[in-house]
Amino acid sequence: MINTFKNCLLLVCALLFFIISSQGYAKTKKHKSEHLSLFVGFPRDVKIPLAPKNFGTDGSYKKFTKVQYNSKEKVLRFKPKSIGDGTLVITNKKTGRIIYEFSFDVKKTNVAKTAREIQNLLRDIEGINIKILNNRVVVDGEVILPSDVSRIFSVINQYPESLASSLVRLSPLAQVKIARYMERAINNPEISVKAVNGLFLLEGFANSEEEKKRAFILAQAYLPDQVTKESDAAKKTVKLVKDKIINLVNVKPPPQAAPKKIVQVVVHYVELNKNYQKGFRFQWTPSIGDGSNLQFSTGNRGPAGVLSTITGTISNLIPKLNWAKQHGHARVLQSSSIIVQDGQKGVLNSTSDIPYQTSGRDGALVTGFVKTGLQTSITPTILGERSDSIRLQSIFSIGSFGGYTDQGPLTSKREINTTLVVRSGQSAAVGGLISSTSGTNYNKLPKGVKNPIISLYASKDFQKSQSQFVVFITPIIKSSASAGAQEIKRKFRIRN
Repeated sequence: MINTFKNCLLLVCALLFFIISSQGYAKTKKHKSEHLSLFVGFPRDVKIPLAPKNFGTDGSYKKFTKVQYNSKEKVLRFKPKSIGDGTLVITNKKTGRIIYEFSFDVKKTNVAKTAREIQNLLRDIEGINIKILNNRVVVDGEVILPSDVSRIFSVINQYPESLASSLVRLSPLAQVKIARYMERAINNPEISVKAVNGLFLLEGFANSEEEKKRAFILAQAYLPDQVTKESDAAKKTVKLVKDKIINLVNVKPPPQAAPKKIVQVVVHYVELNKNYQKGFRFQWTPSIGDGSNLQFSTGNRGPAGVLSTITGTISNLIPKLNWAKQHGHARVLQSSSIIVQDGQKGVLNSTSDIPYQTSGRDGALVTGFVKTGLQTSITPTILGERSDSIRLQSIFSIGSFGGYTDQGPLTSKREINTTLVVRSGQSAAVGGLISSTSGTNYNKLPKGVKNPIISLYASKDFQKSQSQFVVFITPIIKSSASAGAQEIKRKFRIRN
């Protein structure tokens, strides 16, 4: 009997211990917490499957929202009515244990609508988040393309400042990509573009100041739009100022000028003369020369006295007949060569000084000179570094001796002044001059005939002269002044 009582007592104690432990475990079991974003006029249903049939509510929710419970589906419906933040706690009335704890914030209805509209407009842009913070739609994140930044702010600008704002910025990776685009547009392997802290640095070397300016202008063309603090408040996109591009490109010193090319100019002077002369003269012009004189004579054998003598001399008593006929053909061919540096003037003269005498003021004889021959002045200019065309500015002058006159020597002068373009190794006829003269003389007494007694004189002199003067010029570009020396040595058999 005593043993049975002890067993029953132990069983009751174990049962009490189990009940107490179960209640303590229930009280210490963790409850479910959740935060809700609610909007005025938009009900929201939340499932609470762990809620008992009879549960208690607590918190500050009554001021901001109404709560309805559907026991069949175990759904709790919130009906927001005013803006604010609150809490709702669901407990077990029997045990007092907290089953659910909800914290919520109630916002205006147009904020949610604005968020949905912005989300639909910007859904194809990656890297951004659209949130509702403090009753305001905020777009945050980093984008790759500057055009996306402009589009985001164009959308934000459609709403009041108190309703929507943007914190979007350009990704640092986008800056690096833009720098690569700048390098590609500049297209100079010696110029690089770096993106550092929102700045673009141009570094390297340019061949000229114009190339440096060109690189800076091309970099400006790729300069993206960016939002600054001022533009964030004003809701607009501002173009980056030009000092965001720092030009550190150095200009290379100009290379030493290459030596100018050498041009050999070969000139051929060709003159063809044709002369014809025909003369006839009959002369009989006798004349008397007076030879009177007076003499005194003395002597021992005879008386002294005066002797006078009258004598006369007849000259040109015999008639003279002169017949002359002459043809003259003369071809004058002269060649000259001169080596001139590109762009420099070369002068080549081949002249002679012909002397003649004249009377001075006091009657003394004075010797003068007249210059005849060829005078050449040529300035060759190569049109391009890789071109074989040469512009030639040339002056050719030739003075010819025509004979002596009582006043001095008779000379003629011909001159050609021209500019033309000739390719290396080719020849051009620079100019030609054709002259023709003729003359006839009748019945002119020869020199030295004075006071003839009888004059029977007949003469005819006919002269005709033709000449043609042509200049051929051939420019040749040489690698150096010594080029062609071997050929000249071989032609004239000159040994070193």
